[in-house]
Amino acid sequence: MRMLINVPETVVADALRGIAAAHPDLTVDVDNRVVVRRDAPVAGKVALVSGGGSGHEPLHAGFVGPGMLSAACPGEVFTSPVPDQMVRAAAAVDSGEGVLFVVKNYTGDVLNFEMAAELADEEGVRVAQVLVDDDIAVTDSLYTAGRRGTGATLFVEKIAGAAADEGAPLDRVAAIARRVNESSRSFGVALSSVTTPAKGSPTFDLPAGELELGVGIHGEPGRERRAMMTSREIADFAVNAVLDDLRPRGPVLALVNGMGSTPLLELYGFNAEVQRVLRERGVVAARTLVGNYVTSLDMAGCSVTLCQVDEELVRLWDAPVQTPALRWGR
Repeated sequence: MRMLINVPETVVADALRGIAAAHPDLTVDVDNRVVVRRDAPVAGKVALVSGGGSGHEPLHAGFVGPGMLSAACPGEVFTSPVPDQMVRAAAAVDSGEGVLFVVKNYTGDVLNFEMAAELADEEGVRVAQVLVDDDIAVTDSLYTAGRRGTGATLFVEKIAGAAADEGAPLDRVAAIARRVNESSRSFGVALSSVTTPAKGSPTFDLPAGELELGVGIHGEPGRERRAMMTSREIADFAVNAVLDDLRPRGPVLALVNGMGSTPLLELYGFNAEVQRVLRERGVVAARTLVGNYVTSLDMAGCSVTLCQVDEELVRLWDAPVQTPALRWGR
Protein backbone atom coordinates (compact mmCIF):
# COMPACT_ATOMS: atom_id res chain seq x y z
CA MET A 1 0.00 0.00 0.00
CA ARG A 2 1.52 3.30 -1.13
CA MET A 3 -0.18 6.05 0.83
CA LEU A 4 1.14 9.12 2.61
CA ILE A 5 -0.37 8.13 5.97
CA ASN A 6 0.69 6.81 9.36
CA VAL A 7 -1.93 4.13 10.03
CA PRO A 8 -5.46 3.80 8.60
CA GLU A 9 -7.03 4.25 12.03
CA THR A 10 -5.78 7.85 12.41
CA VAL A 11 -5.95 9.11 8.84
CA VAL A 12 -8.96 11.41 9.43
CA ALA A 13 -7.66 12.81 12.73
CA ASP A 14 -4.23 13.40 11.18
CA ALA A 15 -5.80 15.26 8.26
CA LEU A 16 -7.89 17.42 10.60
CA ARG A 17 -4.77 18.40 12.54
CA GLY A 18 -3.19 19.39 9.25
CA ILE A 19 -6.21 21.46 8.27
CA ALA A 20 -6.05 23.27 11.61
CA ALA A 21 -2.36 24.06 11.13
CA ALA A 22 -2.86 25.32 7.56
CA HIS A 23 -6.02 27.39 8.09
CA PRO A 24 -6.06 29.51 11.25
CA ASP A 25 -9.35 31.08 10.13
CA LEU A 26 -11.01 27.75 10.99
CA THR A 27 -11.65 26.20 14.37
CA VAL A 28 -11.02 22.46 14.13
CA ASP A 29 -12.24 20.14 16.88
CA VAL A 30 -10.21 17.03 16.08
CA ASP A 31 -11.68 14.85 18.82
CA ASN A 32 -15.31 15.62 17.99
CA ARG A 33 -14.73 15.92 14.23
CA VAL A 34 -16.21 19.36 13.63
CA VAL A 35 -14.74 22.17 11.48
CA VAL A 36 -16.17 25.66 12.10
CA ARG A 37 -15.39 29.10 10.71
CA ARG A 38 -13.56 30.91 13.50
CA ASP A 39 -15.90 33.92 13.60
CA ALA A 40 -19.03 31.80 14.09
CA PRO A 41 -21.74 32.39 15.02
CA VAL A 42 -22.20 35.43 12.76
CA ALA A 43 -24.93 37.71 14.09
CA GLY A 44 -28.01 38.05 11.90
CA LYS A 45 -26.94 35.30 9.50
CA VAL A 46 -28.41 31.89 8.68
CA ALA A 47 -25.75 29.20 9.15
CA LEU A 48 -25.01 26.36 6.73
CA VAL A 49 -23.80 22.96 7.95
CA SER A 50 -22.87 20.00 5.80
CA GLY A 51 -20.79 16.88 6.10
CA GLY A 52 -20.21 13.36 4.96
CA GLY A 53 -17.61 10.67 4.83
CA SER A 54 -14.00 11.72 4.49
CA GLY A 55 -12.21 10.89 1.25
CA HIS A 56 -14.01 13.45 -0.94
CA GLU A 57 -11.76 16.41 -0.11
CA PRO A 58 -12.01 19.35 -0.35
CA LEU A 59 -15.70 18.50 0.18
CA HIS A 60 -16.80 19.50 2.86
CA ALA A 61 -14.25 21.00 5.25
CA GLY A 62 -12.52 22.81 2.39
CA PHE A 63 -15.70 24.80 1.80
CA VAL A 64 -16.02 26.26 5.31
CA GLY A 65 -15.69 30.02 5.43
CA PRO A 66 -17.32 33.33 4.45
CA GLY A 67 -19.66 32.91 1.51
CA MET A 68 -20.13 29.18 1.91
CA LEU A 69 -20.43 26.76 4.86
CA SER A 70 -20.43 27.76 8.50
CA ALA A 71 -19.35 24.29 9.63
CA ALA A 72 -18.60 20.80 8.32
CA CYS A 73 -18.76 17.37 9.94
CA PRO A 74 -16.27 14.85 8.52
CA GLY A 75 -17.03 11.19 9.11
CA GLU A 76 -14.62 8.31 8.79
CA VAL A 77 -13.55 7.47 5.24
CA PHE A 78 -16.67 6.91 3.12
CA THR A 79 -18.75 6.75 6.32
CA SER A 80 -21.43 9.18 7.45
CA PRO A 81 -20.72 11.48 10.39
CA VAL A 82 -22.85 10.83 13.45
CA PRO A 83 -25.71 12.99 14.75
CA ASP A 84 -23.69 14.24 17.73
CA GLN A 85 -21.25 15.90 15.33
CA MET A 86 -24.04 17.63 13.46
CA VAL A 87 -25.76 18.84 16.64
CA ARG A 88 -22.46 20.15 17.98
CA ALA A 89 -21.80 21.97 14.70
CA ALA A 90 -25.29 23.48 14.60
CA ALA A 91 -24.99 24.76 18.16
CA ALA A 92 -21.60 26.30 17.40
CA VAL A 93 -22.78 28.31 14.40
CA ASP A 94 -26.41 29.19 15.17
CA SER A 95 -26.89 32.93 15.67
CA GLY A 96 -30.59 32.57 16.32
CA GLU A 97 -31.49 32.85 12.62
CA GLY A 98 -31.54 29.09 12.04
CA VAL A 99 -29.33 26.47 10.40
CA LEU A 100 -29.57 24.82 7.00
CA PHE A 101 -28.34 21.23 6.74
CA VAL A 102 -27.03 20.37 3.25
CA VAL A 103 -27.30 16.59 2.92
CA LYS A 104 -26.01 14.39 0.10
CA ASN A 105 -28.45 11.58 -0.71
CA TYR A 106 -26.80 8.59 0.92
CA THR A 107 -28.80 6.53 3.37
CA GLY A 108 -26.48 7.00 6.35
CA ASP A 109 -26.17 10.74 5.81
CA VAL A 110 -29.93 11.17 5.41
CA LEU A 111 -30.81 9.21 8.56
CA ASN A 112 -28.15 10.86 10.71
CA PHE A 113 -28.92 14.40 9.59
CA GLU A 114 -32.64 13.80 10.20
CA MET A 115 -31.91 12.61 13.72
CA ALA A 116 -29.57 15.56 14.27
CA ALA A 117 -32.28 17.99 13.14
CA GLU A 118 -34.68 16.54 15.72
CA LEU A 119 -32.06 16.75 18.48
CA ALA A 120 -31.11 20.32 17.52
CA ASP A 121 -34.77 21.34 17.60
CA GLU A 122 -35.02 19.99 21.14
CA GLU A 123 -32.10 22.26 22.04
CA GLY A 124 -33.80 25.30 20.53
CA VAL A 125 -31.94 25.42 17.20
CA ARG A 126 -34.24 25.87 14.20
CA VAL A 127 -33.11 23.60 11.36
CA ALA A 128 -34.12 23.23 7.71
CA GLN A 129 -32.71 20.58 5.37
CA VAL A 130 -32.02 20.27 1.65
CA LEU A 131 -31.28 16.93 0.01
CA VAL A 132 -28.82 16.87 -2.89
CA ASP A 133 -29.58 14.13 -5.44
CA ASP A 134 -28.09 15.24 -8.76
CA ASP A 135 -26.39 12.09 -10.11
CA ILE A 136 -28.38 10.85 -13.12
CA ALA A 137 -26.29 7.73 -13.76
CA VAL A 138 -28.40 5.30 -11.73
CA THR A 139 -31.25 5.13 -9.25
CA ASP A 140 -31.12 3.15 -5.99
CA SER A 141 -27.37 2.51 -5.85
CA LEU A 142 -25.45 0.60 -3.17
CA TYR A 143 -25.91 3.21 -0.42
CA THR A 144 -28.80 5.22 -1.83
CA ALA A 145 -32.55 5.26 -2.23
CA GLY A 146 -32.98 7.45 -5.30
CA ARG A 147 -30.27 9.39 -7.07
CA ARG A 148 -26.90 9.94 -5.43
CA GLY A 149 -25.69 13.35 -4.26
CA THR A 150 -22.44 14.44 -5.95
CA GLY A 151 -21.07 17.57 -7.65
CA ALA A 152 -24.18 19.72 -7.25
CA THR A 153 -23.36 19.82 -3.53
CA LEU A 154 -20.72 22.42 -4.34
CA PHE A 155 -23.24 24.56 -6.25
CA VAL A 156 -25.78 24.30 -3.42
CA GLU A 157 -23.26 25.21 -0.71
CA LYS A 158 -21.82 28.15 -2.66
CA ILE A 159 -25.06 29.71 -3.88
CA ALA A 160 -27.05 29.14 -0.67
CA GLY A 161 -24.04 30.37 1.31
CA ALA A 162 -24.04 33.60 -0.66
CA ALA A 163 -27.76 34.07 -0.02
CA ALA A 164 -27.18 33.57 3.69
CA ASP A 165 -24.37 36.13 3.63
CA GLU A 166 -26.80 38.64 2.11
CA GLY A 167 -29.07 38.20 5.11
CA ALA A 168 -31.78 36.05 3.53
CA PRO A 169 -33.98 34.28 6.11
CA LEU A 170 -33.83 30.51 6.61
CA ASP A 171 -36.84 29.65 4.46
CA ARG A 172 -35.44 31.72 1.58
CA VAL A 173 -31.95 30.19 1.86
CA ALA A 174 -33.47 26.71 1.91
CA ALA A 175 -35.65 27.48 -1.12
CA ILE A 176 -32.64 28.70 -3.11
CA ALA A 177 -30.68 25.60 -2.12
CA ARG A 178 -33.51 23.34 -3.28
CA ARG A 179 -33.83 25.25 -6.55
CA VAL A 180 -30.13 24.79 -7.25
CA ASN A 181 -30.39 21.07 -6.59
CA GLU A 182 -33.48 20.71 -8.78
CA SER A 183 -31.66 22.59 -11.57
CA SER A 184 -28.52 20.41 -11.42
CA ARG A 185 -27.48 17.08 -12.92
CA SER A 186 -24.19 15.13 -12.76
CA PHE A 187 -22.49 12.15 -14.39
CA GLY A 188 -19.19 10.52 -13.35
CA VAL A 189 -16.65 8.30 -15.09
CA ALA A 190 -13.96 6.10 -13.49
CA LEU A 191 -10.70 5.25 -15.23
CA SER A 192 -9.44 3.34 -12.18
CA SER A 193 -10.77 2.01 -8.90
CA VAL A 194 -10.48 3.76 -5.55
CA THR A 195 -8.31 2.48 -2.70
CA THR A 196 -9.41 3.13 0.88
CA PRO A 197 -6.80 3.25 3.66
CA ALA A 198 -8.57 0.51 5.62
CA LYS A 199 -8.63 -1.92 2.69
CA GLY A 200 -5.29 -0.99 1.16
CA SER A 201 -6.26 -2.34 -2.25
CA PRO A 202 -8.76 -1.39 -4.98
CA THR A 203 -12.36 -1.56 -3.78
CA PHE A 204 -13.65 -2.82 -7.13
CA ASP A 205 -12.17 -4.56 -10.13
CA LEU A 206 -11.75 -2.42 -13.23
CA PRO A 207 -9.62 -4.28 -15.77
CA ALA A 208 -6.92 -2.44 -17.68
CA GLY A 209 -8.29 -0.88 -20.82
CA GLU A 210 -11.82 -0.43 -19.44
CA LEU A 211 -13.73 2.41 -17.79
CA GLU A 212 -16.92 2.68 -15.73
CA LEU A 213 -19.57 5.06 -17.06
CA GLY A 214 -21.73 6.51 -14.29
CA VAL A 215 -19.55 5.57 -11.33
CA GLY A 216 -20.43 6.87 -7.86
CA ILE A 217 -18.03 8.79 -5.63
CA HIS A 218 -17.55 5.75 -3.39
CA GLY A 219 -16.86 3.47 -6.34
CA GLU A 220 -20.48 2.36 -6.70
CA PRO A 221 -21.35 0.70 -10.03
CA GLY A 222 -22.48 2.91 -12.88
CA ARG A 223 -24.51 2.31 -16.02
CA GLU A 224 -22.05 0.23 -18.00
CA ARG A 225 -18.43 -0.64 -18.68
CA ARG A 226 -16.75 -0.01 -22.00
CA ALA A 227 -13.34 -0.25 -23.55
CA MET A 228 -11.25 2.85 -22.91
CA MET A 229 -12.61 5.91 -24.69
CA THR A 230 -11.01 9.18 -25.75
CA SER A 231 -11.69 12.43 -23.90
CA ARG A 232 -13.91 13.48 -26.80
CA GLU A 233 -15.93 10.27 -26.64
CA ILE A 234 -16.36 10.47 -22.85
CA ALA A 235 -17.56 14.08 -23.10
CA ASP A 236 -20.05 13.12 -25.81
CA PHE A 237 -21.49 10.38 -23.60
CA ALA A 238 -21.46 12.19 -20.24
CA VAL A 239 -22.52 15.68 -21.28
CA ASN A 240 -25.28 14.46 -23.57
CA ALA A 241 -26.58 12.21 -20.79
CA VAL A 242 -26.73 15.22 -18.44
CA LEU A 243 -28.33 17.51 -21.02
CA ASP A 244 -30.92 14.91 -22.04
CA ASP A 245 -32.05 14.70 -18.41
CA LEU A 246 -31.71 18.38 -17.45
CA ARG A 247 -33.06 19.89 -20.70
CA PRO A 248 -31.84 23.40 -19.84
CA ARG A 249 -33.75 26.35 -21.26
CA GLY A 250 -31.00 28.85 -20.52
CA PRO A 251 -27.35 29.16 -19.49
CA VAL A 252 -25.67 26.75 -17.10
CA LEU A 253 -22.94 26.61 -14.51
CA ALA A 254 -20.46 23.87 -15.41
CA LEU A 255 -18.29 21.91 -13.00
CA VAL A 256 -15.62 19.71 -14.58
CA ASN A 257 -14.48 17.77 -11.55
CA GLY A 258 -11.57 15.42 -11.01
CA MET A 259 -12.03 12.28 -8.93
CA GLY A 260 -8.68 12.68 -7.17
CA SER A 261 -5.95 11.29 -9.42
CA THR A 262 -6.66 13.01 -12.73
CA PRO A 263 -4.14 15.79 -13.50
CA LEU A 264 -5.32 19.28 -14.36
CA LEU A 265 -3.72 18.91 -17.79
CA GLU A 266 -6.23 16.16 -18.54
CA LEU A 267 -9.13 17.95 -16.85
CA TYR A 268 -8.61 21.11 -18.87
CA GLY A 269 -8.41 19.05 -22.04
CA PHE A 270 -11.63 17.32 -21.04
CA ASN A 271 -13.22 20.70 -20.34
CA ALA A 272 -12.48 21.72 -23.93
CA GLU A 273 -14.53 18.72 -25.06
CA VAL A 274 -17.30 19.49 -22.55
CA GLN A 275 -17.55 23.03 -23.91
CA ARG A 276 -17.64 21.67 -27.48
CA VAL A 277 -20.64 19.47 -26.67
CA LEU A 278 -22.41 22.36 -24.97
CA ARG A 279 -21.90 24.55 -28.04
CA GLU A 280 -23.13 21.79 -30.32
CA ARG A 281 -26.29 21.51 -28.21
CA GLY A 282 -26.78 25.29 -28.15
CA VAL A 283 -26.13 25.62 -24.41
CA VAL A 284 -24.16 28.57 -23.00
CA ALA A 285 -21.83 27.98 -20.05
CA ALA A 286 -22.23 31.14 -17.97
CA ARG A 287 -19.41 30.05 -15.63
CA THR A 288 -17.07 27.04 -15.57
CA LEU A 289 -15.09 25.58 -12.67
CA VAL A 290 -12.37 23.00 -13.35
CA GLY A 291 -10.47 21.02 -10.71
CA ASN A 292 -10.62 18.41 -7.96
CA TYR A 293 -13.53 19.45 -5.74
CA VAL A 294 -15.67 16.36 -5.06
CA THR A 295 -13.19 13.52 -5.12
CA SER A 296 -12.95 9.82 -4.41
CA LEU A 297 -9.53 9.46 -2.77
CA ASP A 298 -7.16 8.18 -5.48
CA MET A 299 -9.69 7.35 -8.21
CA ALA A 300 -8.71 8.40 -11.73
CA GLY A 301 -11.64 9.86 -13.59
CA CYS A 302 -13.93 12.84 -13.79
CA SER A 303 -17.48 14.05 -13.44
CA VAL A 304 -19.55 16.73 -15.11
CA THR A 305 -22.16 18.78 -13.26
CA LEU A 306 -24.42 21.30 -14.97
CA CYS A 307 -26.82 23.67 -13.23
CA GLN A 308 -29.35 25.77 -15.13
CA VAL A 309 -29.10 29.35 -13.85
CA ASP A 310 -30.76 32.71 -14.11
CA GLU A 311 -29.38 36.16 -13.28
CA GLU A 312 -29.99 35.71 -9.55
CA LEU A 313 -28.15 32.38 -9.33
CA VAL A 314 -25.21 33.70 -11.38
CA ARG A 315 -25.00 36.74 -9.10
CA LEU A 316 -24.95 34.52 -6.03
CA TRP A 317 -22.33 32.27 -7.62
CA ASP A 318 -20.14 35.31 -8.35
CA ALA A 319 -20.52 36.67 -4.79
CA PRO A 320 -17.35 36.73 -2.68
CA VAL A 321 -16.21 33.50 -1.06
CA GLN A 322 -13.20 32.75 1.12
CA THR A 323 -12.64 29.10 2.01
CA PRO A 324 -9.59 26.84 1.84
CA ALA A 325 -10.66 25.39 -1.52
CA LEU A 326 -12.79 28.11 -3.14
CA ARG A 327 -12.05 31.81 -2.99
CA TRP A 328 -12.74 34.82 -5.12
CA GLY A 329 -14.05 38.38 -4.85
CA ARG A 330 -12.35 39.31 -1.56
